[in-house]
Amino acid sequence: MTATGIGKAVKRKEDLRFLLGDGQYTDDVVLPRQSHAYMLRSPHAHARIVSLDAEAARKMPGVIAIFTGEDIAAAGLGGIPCGWGVTDRHGQPMKEPAHPLLAQGYARHIGEAVAMVIAETREQARDAAEAIEVDYEALPAVTGVEAALEPDAPKVHADLADNLCYDWTIGDHDATEAAFARATKVARIELVNNRVIAHPIETRAANAVWDRASDGYTLYTTSQNPHVIRLLMGAFVLQLPEHKLRVVAPDVGGGFGSKIYLYVEECLCTWAAKKVRRAVKWVADRSEAFLCDAHARDHVTRAEMAMDDEGNFLGLRVDTTANMGAYLSTFAPSIPTYFYALMFSGQYRTPAIHVRVRSAFTHSAPVDAYRGAGRSECIYVVERLVDEAARVAGLDPVEIRRRNFIPADGFPFNSPVGVVYDSGAFHEIMDEALKLADHAGFAGRRKASEAEGKLRGIGLSAWIESSGAGPSAIVTALGCRAGLFEAATLRVHPTGAVTVFTGAHSHGQGHETTFAQVVAEKFGLDVDQVEVVHGDTEKVPFGMGTYGSRSMAVGGGSVALTADKVIEKGKRIAAHLMECAVEDVVFQDATFSVAGTDKKVGWVEMTLAAHVPANYPLDQMEPCIEETSFYDPPNFTFPNGVFVCEVEIDRETGEVRVDRLSGVHDVGRTINPMIVDGQIHGGLAQAVGQALLENVSFDETGQLLSGSFMDYAMPRAGDVPRFVLGSHDVPTSTNPLGVKGAGEAGLTGAPAAIMNAVADALRSAGAQPVQMPATAARVWQALHAAH
Repeated sequence: MTATGIGKAVKRKEDLRFLLGDGQYTDDVVLPRQSHAYMLRSPHAHARIVSLDAEAARKMPGVIAIFTGEDIAAAGLGGIPCGWGVTDRHGQPMKEPAHPLLAQGYARHIGEAVAMVIAETREQARDAAEAIEVDYEALPAVTGVEAALEPDAPKVHADLADNLCYDWTIGDHDATEAAFARATKVARIELVNNRVIAHPIETRAANAVWDRASDGYTLYTTSQNPHVIRLLMGAFVLQLPEHKLRVVAPDVGGGFGSKIYLYVEECLCTWAAKKVRRAVKWVADRSEAFLCDAHARDHVTRAEMAMDDEGNFLGLRVDTTANMGAYLSTFAPSIPTYFYALMFSGQYRTPAIHVRVRSAFTHSAPVDAYRGAGRSECIYVVERLVDEAARVAGLDPVEIRRRNFIPADGFPFNSPVGVVYDSGAFHEIMDEALKLADHAGFAGRRKASEAEGKLRGIGLSAWIESSGAGPSAIVTALGCRAGLFEAATLRVHPTGAVTVFTGAHSHGQGHETTFAQVVAEKFGLDVDQVEVVHGDTEKVPFGMGTYGSRSMAVGGGSVALTADKVIEKGKRIAAHLMECAVEDVVFQDATFSVAGTDKKVGWVEMTLAAHVPANYPLDQMEPCIEETSFYDPPNFTFPNGVFVCEVEIDRETGEVRVDRLSGVHDVGRTINPMIVDGQIHGGLAQAVGQALLENVSFDETGQLLSGSFMDYAMPRAGDVPRFVLGSHDVPTSTNPLGVKGAGEAGLTGAPAAIMNAVADALRSAGAQPVQMPATAARVWQALHAAH
């Protein structure tokens, strides 16, 4: 048994280079004859481009080239493709307007790229961009999702009949209506899931070069899935065969979903590299990130829960409008549909569910996935509604959950909206979470807060999410335009060290450690004998990248299966060396032995034999050891848990302080408990940010009012408490490792717990709950409206 295998809190191998400042990010890549790009962006949310004059700018010092929408059209380049199609409730495909690389005729959101300037330095490119003369005819704009669906709303795309992208439903409408007809109690709630921006510490960047000898391109980019970028850009935008485009995602400083997508800047840099015969680099500044990174969330939802006299759930009815922004980002249509609505059972045995989602185009940046995508929005609705249901039914929030939980013997559970939960221990986890949170001691803490003139509230969230983004058969049936398998190659070296090549991508998750732990466990090695390579389409097998908590469930699954192949070949080699039948060979702790004898062959002896085949069965197998697996899971995984939050509210200022935030999670088999806790801590910090601080806001003309950290409040260290976590692992049967996923847990479950705590505190003072974010101003207004 290795000391650094599965289940051990191994320190992250990759951290040393980061702590020493030796990480290499896209902006660190400096290529021969490097040039720099700057994007001229629209200052209007909606405008007709009357004219664009770049002649003076082209004559400025250092300018190499300037490209406009006309150049892109003349080159015949494709627009940004969407990777997921949705069919509406009438059987019609969603509206899918063109998304040009540079605005052509109209600008449709603040920050849309209008021209690209390439110069010797970034400063020269910026100066030249400011010299471009653009005559805009400003037009009316709409940024609010409900306002966009009004009959007289300004149209985002003139060639479409209106701003509706799709009107989609799921669930049994008639059964749900019947449930409400026989209900004796109904809880209702209206919620806003506020628009946010991911803001990883590293802004997006791209650096591309064209090779004249091979007529091939190499793109270094801040991507969570380099193979997907190569596929979309090569096939749909540049019309290149894939072997002519290499995509490298080196060290990436966080993503949280915002670096999944294909963006115009990386396409423009790649295309322009051949046009100017130079390497072309673009790096976003933080102001650009606010304007042109994909935004997230932005839902308005009305939900109702039908109950009987005992508080048993009979039916759930949900109506959501979701903002798509001006164009469809890579996975945008799937987020408020399949990643959202398929989880409305939550942890409950609600027998009838119906969900309607209308998505709208608006004059704003495209909206797509952010950590917990779709699932976070869903659980926020479910768990806020369950608290309201408890109030309507006259039950304690814990009790109403216990009455409606799926029981331990209820698995596999077939949800009314089409997913199958394979495992769970919801009652046990609730009990453990309440104990960890000292739920019984809340009354005393509330009295102590009241003695200091403050309000205290407590909130719960029993969360569950679909993770392990796959399986291909299911997701393609739901509209995904690609499979979601994952790949791994294991190369065993002569002296027994192992290199893992994975299609998953690490940008903070710790793959170089956890994937090495899986291999170390399989082979009986130390993690330091295992190297993990990712992020380069020229080196790693075709894989779908990292998002949706899929890395270990799908990527780790492919590593485990490949390790099994290596072991099987090792047994055949060892059998030859020990002159026995393969069936008699046992492998454990880096040693091959013959069952019932003292014959043994060590791991290194076997690997040397494979590479120096003097005594080797060449007539039975090839020398050396290198195996590959492509793993496509049969089902999603369903990590779950319970968060408990306590907040204090200052009556005088309305300031909300998260005082306690704890939880118990079931992430299946835990590979590295330290990394799991770290992932959940990060999600919890982001949950505090969305629940209390962060909000993207626009004025009536579509101008971004929260375009810097002076106006967009990110959580700081003083905003988060010490998190207390526990685990209750119930391994899944749907992948080789039994893991369920952990990366999105905090941001999926905690916003509802925080806001339920805020609502509890406000109600204790006779005030009404507020919408996210529960800023001091909103809470102060609610308190004063009550008196």
